Amino acid sequence: MTKAAQALFFCLVSILVLRSSLFAQSENLAAKSQRAKEFMAEGKFAQAIPLYRELNQAVPNNAGLMLNLGMALHMAGDERQSLPPLETAVKLDPMLAPAWLFLGAARLQLGQTSAAVGALKTVLSLEPDHRDALEMLAGALLSLDRPAEAAEQYRKLADLDPENSSAWYGLGRCYESLSVRAFGDLQETAPDSAYWQVLVAETRLREQQLSSAFYLYRSALKKMPAMRGLHAQVAEVYRRSGHPDWASLEEEKEQRLPEPDCRRQTLECQFRKGQFLGLLASAKGTRSPESYYWRSRAYNELALEAFSRLGQLPPSTEQHELKAHILNGQKRYAEAAQEWRDALKLSPLDKQIQKQLAISLKFSQDYAGALPLFQGLLRQQPASAELNYLTGETLLDLQRAEEAVPLLLRAVSRDPKLIAAHKALARAYLAAGKARDAIPHLKAALAADEDGSLHYQLARAYQVTGQPGLAQAMLEDYRRTQRSAATATATARQDVEITPP
Repeated sequence: MTKAAQALFFCLVSILVLRSSLFAQSENLAAKSQRAKEFMAEGKFAQAIPLYRELNQAVPNNAGLMLNLGMALHMAGDERQSLPPLETAVKLDPMLAPAWLFLGAARLQLGQTSAAVGALKTVLSLEPDHRDALEMLAGALLSLDRPAEAAEQYRKLADLDPENSSAWYGLGRCYESLSVRAFGDLQETAPDSAYWQVLVAETRLREQQLSSAFYLYRSALKKMPAMRGLHAQVAEVYRRSGHPDWASLEEEKEQRLPEPDCRRQTLECQFRKGQFLGLLASAKGTRSPESYYWRSRAYNELALEAFSRLGQLPPSTEQHELKAHILNGQKRYAEAAQEWRDALKLSPLDKQIQKQLAISLKFSQDYAGALPLFQGLLRQQPASAELNYLTGETLLDLQRAEEAVPLLLRAVSRDPKLIAAHKALARAYLAAGKARDAIPHLKAALAADEDGSLHYQLARAYQVTGQPGLAQAMLEDYRRTQRSAATATATARQDVEITPP
């Protein structure tokens, strides 16, 4: 049952059955209506369904009764069967906002997200301040990778309900996505520019990759020596790496830079004043590296503001989700798993949280803890390529290769482009002594081989299956990959040595 369904249910069962006065014709119909209403109020949705079917047969083409039937089916978890009566209800009465809402909710549950958007927009055209519709529409738009539209809905929801955790969490996620998108535009427009290097350096600094951050900041300074903020960031690297004297020198250089000319450098001035939404309005439609840079930074600041508001609210599922994502990013998977557990206590039926908990447990190498979670989710979504892969690989991690193979086969058949599943299936076949079966899956995954390990495994598989020529060629590819990786590592180490100003 969706949160919107829970929120609306009790008011609907007390109102919608009263929409028709036709029950006055028959005491029997009125009794059935009352009994159905009581079943709904008691949460006995499956028992209400046959009564609503009978009422709809007795009183056809009644939008309120069709809605009640669709609602009962939706509450009982039969989303697919709920669609026809709900669709009929909105045809009979296009102004029936609750029917549009439940239609949108059912479509979301069935993965018909684009269709759900239309239904939810109709709800908001009828009731612009409908909070449940705003939340569902925002979530649907975000899942469709339409973060700008989703942010608009989350912002409306936050304005209507400042204590709504979902609004602030969703808004922060939208702004994060838009920041990443602006960075992608910058990377495409001006790769290796000073603007690009600064944004990458900021990420490395947050991740405590001090040498890499130092190299990127210094490189950006060579390209744009008058860019404000760079000397201060280099000073921060020096300070964190134990060189406070060097940091003081960089801070002095930063202080000597002139203030920006706000008649020309509008975006920078707006950013420095915290006018992030105004900056985004000013930059709209421009495609310069500078505009993409300031957009990315502005969206990031807006995301931080939203998450800060979330942190000020009472404990919520969204707070634990945010903490879990941060901990996962820091590779602190066991701590992230605990946050997912805490989130699950507040939302025990949330499948996405269950999946994220299982993934964090898997990454923390608690395979025995992750497996039953993946298996439970897979029973509910047996056609999911991702869940077949995750369950299969977890079995493989537990050295149960024979059990893993059928699941991984199902994963690659459902999604042939799922490279991780091909890699896992190849591992499973090799562990089971079936090198010949592993070969096509190793070949399918070769493009993602960063360290040469897949080339080596494929060479061994060719050797075992009596194909020495192919084995030798693959070993040569493996050695070339290893040499390239070693050269890149040596170059990187040389480039990122932290040196004095």
